[in-house]
Amino acid sequence: MAELKRLSESRDLTRIERIGAHSHIRGLGLDASLEARDASEGMVGQLPARRAAGLILQLIRQGKIAGRAVLLAGQPGTGKTALAMGIAKSLGAETPFASVAASELFSLDLSKTEALTQAFRRSIGVRIKEEAEIIEGEVVEISIDRPISASGAGGSSATPSGVTAAGKTGRLTLKTTDMETVYELGGKMIEALGKEKVQSGDVVALDKASGKVTKLGRSIGRSRDYDAVGPHTKFVKCPDGELQKRKEVVHCVTLHEIDVINSRTQGFLALFTGDTGEIRAEVREQIDTKVAEWREEGKAEIVPGVLFIDEVHMLDIECFSFLNRALENDMAPILVIATNRGITSIRGTNYRSPHGIPPDFLDRLLIITTQPYTEDDIRKILDIRCDEEDVDMSADAKVLLTKIGVETSLRYAIHLITSAALACQKRKGKVVEMEDISRVYQLFLDVKRSTQYLMEYQNQYMFNEVPGEADGDDAMQS
Repeated sequence: MAELKRLSESRDLTRIERIGAHSHIRGLGLDASLEARDASEGMVGQLPARRAAGLILQLIRQGKIAGRAVLLAGQPGTGKTALAMGIAKSLGAETPFASVAASELFSLDLSKTEALTQAFRRSIGVRIKEEAEIIEGEVVEISIDRPISASGAGGSSATPSGVTAAGKTGRLTLKTTDMETVYELGGKMIEALGKEKVQSGDVVALDKASGKVTKLGRSIGRSRDYDAVGPHTKFVKCPDGELQKRKEVVHCVTLHEIDVINSRTQGFLALFTGDTGEIRAEVREQIDTKVAEWREEGKAEIVPGVLFIDEVHMLDIECFSFLNRALENDMAPILVIATNRGITSIRGTNYRSPHGIPPDFLDRLLIITTQPYTEDDIRKILDIRCDEEDVDMSADAKVLLTKIGVETSLRYAIHLITSAALACQKRKGKVVEMEDISRVYQLFLDVKRSTQYLMEYQNQYMFNEVPGEADGDDAMQS
């Protein structure tokens, strides 16, 4: 019994969510007129870039124009990925958002074009509409007849140990403001009602096709049955009209999910394992034809989403050629790509181009540039990250950390927050002070100090290639 108690207690523990690099982002931080607030929803600074991203957000929400591409270009640590995350958060759960790093395409078992095709189709949603017959009303009475035990003499009504809910029968009385009806219940419906803990006075909806029971709330007419109710109790009006109604049910899926389910016999399980494999073009053509028929009949509508490709300079010339063609498709999503490279070589060729992207593909892009953060912006971002990581830091320590962020990089300063908190715990303090920041600053080097250290002690490292030492190395090898 003690083990069972510990097991139940462990199941009730609150799930701990890990804090990521962009877990503090809640949106783009725009007002109703698409003007960027100075600091809002986790976003700080970058006002022109956020205003431009807000216009892209409106373009995505309208969903009328396909095949548009946006490039987020800027130095490392200037908030390009944060902008993409802000767009994703602002879109909500209804609009598909797929994110992929360009380097992933070269480490998969799939071909590059197949991986890109799957990423594209994960970014295109299909909102399928169907009508379902439901019974909606207020529960007046539930009576369940349990089968009598074969060995129970004298009319004993004890339920045998081998009899489950399938052997039970019962009656359910539902009413609306206009009518009242009694329904006969089977074992599955009794079990479903029991799982939802339906009782007299609840307003429920029953799906006739699937037998699903949905508890909508408690009837307002029964609000005075109890002196106290739980905080989650919801009071609703008793439905009017007839008990049986036809309602439109909307299912949101992506084209990739439909592809996987129809590509093999156990396709539904492949969605959970991730082992989708190559999907034949014939399957996709048939699905596109069927979706087009549903659109004409009004049963479905396409929801163009967003495909975000980070480190886009890692794509080669074949991938860029594929993207050029894919963006011309009628059902192409909005493509958002990001890079921190300047003028560099296009992968797979000897040609150099801005951002490592071919000029013909660059011509398709709306380019949003990000600027380095100011000292004030860095201070605000560090304040937000301290709150996100639940670290109490003194004002003087934040000033020092901001100065470190200006002289080194924002990412390095953010990494020092948790390290300084651990150093504070070691000295049994509760608030991070300047001495904690100084300690971790000495323990962990930034890029500039690490490079300087390498320059001073490069003779003691293997395979050093600093100019001026090549002759000495050749002499040693000879």
